[in-house]
Amino acid sequence: MERAAHWDWSSSAKQIPLSPWQDRFEWIEEFQASPDGEAVAAIVKAGESEFNVCVNGETWPDPFDKMWYLRYCPDGRLTAIVSKDGEWTLAVDGAAWENRFGYVWNTLFSPGGTHMAVAFQQDMAYGVACDDTPWERTFPNLTNPLIGRDDGQTAAVVQMEPLNEAEIYKYQQGVYSAAIGGVPWEKRFMNVWRMAFSPDGRSLAAEVRLNLYDYTIAVNGVPWNQTFGCVWEPLFNPVTGTVVAPVRTQGKWTLAQDGQVIWERRFVQLWHARFAPDGGRLAAIVAPQFGRWTIAVDGTPWAMTVGEMLTDAVFSPDGSRIAAVAKDRGRWSLAVDGRTWQNTFDMVGKPVFSPDGAHVAAKIERKGKYSVAVDDRPWSRECDQSWDPVFSPDGSRLLLRTIEAGTYFRRVVPVADITG
Repeated sequence: MERAAHWDWSSSAKQIPLSPWQDRFEWIEEFQASPDGEAVAAIVKAGESEFNVCVNGETWPDPFDKMWYLRYCPDGRLTAIVSKDGEWTLAVDGAAWENRFGYVWNTLFSPGGTHMAVAFQQDMAYGVACDDTPWERTFPNLTNPLIGRDDGQTAAVVQMEPLNEAEIYKYQQGVYSAAIGGVPWEKRFMNVWRMAFSPDGRSLAAEVRLNLYDYTIAVNGVPWNQTFGCVWEPLFNPVTGTVVAPVRTQGKWTLAQDGQVIWERRFVQLWHARFAPDGGRLAAIVAPQFGRWTIAVDGTPWAMTVGEMLTDAVFSPDGSRIAAVAKDRGRWSLAVDGRTWQNTFDMVGKPVFSPDGAHVAAKIERKGKYSVAVDDRPWSRECDQSWDPVFSPDGSRLLLRTIEAGTYFRRVVPVADITG
């Protein structure tokens, strides 16, 4: 939001014609809009085995043999995974990293956009490269790469030694660990899955499997003293630094903190736990009964339930409200503070709160057309493509980025124009 304070919130509309691009290039991949809405870009085929990126009608200086996964960094830099002469790397605003690899994938950005990373394979060994600096140590396999807040720290689940199909004993002894910056934990586990960095970047927590039957959370390589029938992704309290994770015990799911159960109520399922920004409230997506989903806040579930899915739960910046994407009876909507919107859609994007928490908005899709909705009121305009809405720092306006009839539009719209 600090970066958004410097964006243009006064211009009502800007537009960039996209139709001329069709005449210039053989084909165009999916468009990407910059965070501030000032630019629209796409990977384009400029000639035989020649690919480039077009930004606001201008291509990068040098083409590449292949390109994919075009993404804007939160700070506005444009990145693409590119290949030149059989080697792969990351290109940032047209300039390729100096380090080249056999393959790269999964571009990661720190929340503020200060750092970016990719997973790489080189000579059948795997690692992570951050800001054009690869890990010194590589591994036989690597999954779940992760980047920290804004300290440039990276981590991944790593396989410590080769494992043949018949070496079941070796698997049970443990060949997996977590590596931070390429340095693995000393302890090995049968499995390691999802991980989380602490807010200060000094600690790493991970789901681990100790043996065929026992699961727990390991923090900096040290498992909790308690074990469970299963666990899900851990998370750190943003203020206290304690670690919380969904755990299965006595046939039901609940939440544990540093190994001790903290929610008395048990659920058929519990996952996707989230802390409020100030760490004062804790929520999770839960199933109070089989096939029914809701959100529990500090252990108390909402009265409403949906039958198919709840996902993308988000706290408002002040922690007083929470919203999630809901699907029930084949239709999508938002569930906000224990109630679902009356309007339903073919698809709904992740909810976005205004800085003061007064409004919540989301991208929506109906009958092949895209738009946004705010506080259960859809915008009247239908578009061929749209991106997640962005609130102004004072919460009174929305930045809307859309494509309509071959033209990209950047609009700043008063919230009241949609909500009435």
